[in-house]
This record gives sequence, C-alpha cells and structure tokens, in this order.
Amino acid sequence: MAGYEALACFYDALTANVDYDAMGETLCALLAENGAGSGILLDLACGSGTLSALFAKRGYEVIGVDASEEMLAAAQEKRMEEGFDALFLQQKMEALDLFGTIDAAVCTLDSLNHLTDEAAFCEALRRVALFMNDGGVFLFDVNTPYKHAQVLGSHTFVYDLDEVFCVWQNSFDQTTQTTHITLDLFTPDEADGEVYSRETEEFSERAYDLGFIAERLKAVHFEVLQILDAHTRGPLRETSERALFVCKKHGTQFQF
Repeated sequence: MAGYEALACFYDALTANVDYDAMGETLCALLAENGAGSGILLDLACGSGTLSALFAKRGYEVIGVDASEEMLAAAQEKRMEEGFDALFLQQKMEALDLFGTIDAAVCTLDSLNHLTDEAAFCEALRRVALFMNDGGVFLFDVNTPYKHAQVLGSHTFVYDLDEVFCVWQNSFDQTTQTTHITLDLFTPDEADGEVYSRETEEFSERAYDLGFIAERLKAVHFEVLQILDAHTRGPLRETSERALFVCKKHGTQFQF
C-alpha cells in the first residue's frame, strides 16, 4: 500500500460512509462463530486504527500493522484519546514479522488488493499463516474483478468535504486487472479560505480471481470456510463488489 502521507489526516473523513460499527459487529460475530472469540488478534493494514479500537474494546489483545507511518501516527493518537490497548507496528503486509503467534487476523477495506505484485500478495497470505496458531481464524475482504471493471473502471469521483476537496481518478488496465488511482487533495488555507493547497497521492489496486485466492490460501494451510458478499454478509453474487473470506488455519507453523 502507498505511504498515504497526504491522505492520512483526511482518511477518517473520506471513509465516513463506512459503517465501522456494523463491520466490527459482523467480524466479531464471525470470529466467535469459528472459535476465535478472544485472544491475540492481528489487524493487518490497520490504517488509522478504527477497527483496532473496536476489537480492543471487545477484549482482544490487538496488534495493528500498517506500512504507513502517518496512518500509524493517527492510530496512536486515537489509542491515547480513546484509552484502548493495542500494539502498533510499521510493517508491509508481505514482510509481516511478529514477536509470537496470533489467534486471529483481519484485513479489511480491500487492503490486500493494494499488493499488485502476485508474489507479494501470496507472501502476505503466507506470512499471516506463518504466525497463525492452529485453528486460528483469518477474515479479509477484497474488491472483486467485477468492481474493478464495472464500478471503479476508468471513472472519476469527487468528494466535497469541509476538511478537503478530493478528486479521485481511476485508470483501469484490463490486461493486468489493475486500477491505477490518483487522488488530488485540495485543502483550504487556514488564513484565507479562498486559497487551497494541493497534494497528490498515487497508488494501484489489482483484482485477483477469487478461485486463485482460494488456491493460494489452501497452499498455506488455510481452509476457506465461506466467501461472502462483504456488504450484505449474504451469499456472493456475480455483481458483488467486495468478497469477504472466512478462513481457518490447519497444521503446524511454517519455517522462514
């Protein structure tokens, strides 16, 4: 995932439409249903720590990992303000390196799609398996090929908020199934609200075939229990925009 240097301070505002409470309720229910209602939980690509806070308040021992220093700074600030316990580490998903094993892991909001290199994507799955206890549960969502081709596509979106004016431009490459994303962020000057400064973030997402993902999970000893529509929490449809994988680890720990 990109560094998100400019985006970090506006991330919560730009994702205000995400119902984190509902998402957290669903994830906690799925974890409990599959035998991971407590223990050490990895929030992979934790961003600004909103879900980390929710899991910590539910009694999990939370480890939040993200590649962005700026996003982790926002997470640490949230931790101090809300008074929850969590350990935050700056690491890339494909270079995950924990101090011990975990009982559960979550990775949300299409974070794994940001790994556009197939080898890095597969290594991220392997790394989660490496540190996952036998019987541990891994929940993650990905944007589907349908969403990349039909929803994101080569479209432009505009967000006009009090804090920032954001222009989101996509360019979809059908051959590589990769969407290149440019965010132009315009923020008003504190002294003169008529003057704006501009910062740009650029990153990409790749749509992976869901069958391929299932095969790679099996290769690292994850059983795919369910693949759900992440928005409805019901069965996956051809027009589902985000797929939620529910997986359980079987087998002994891997070696580096």
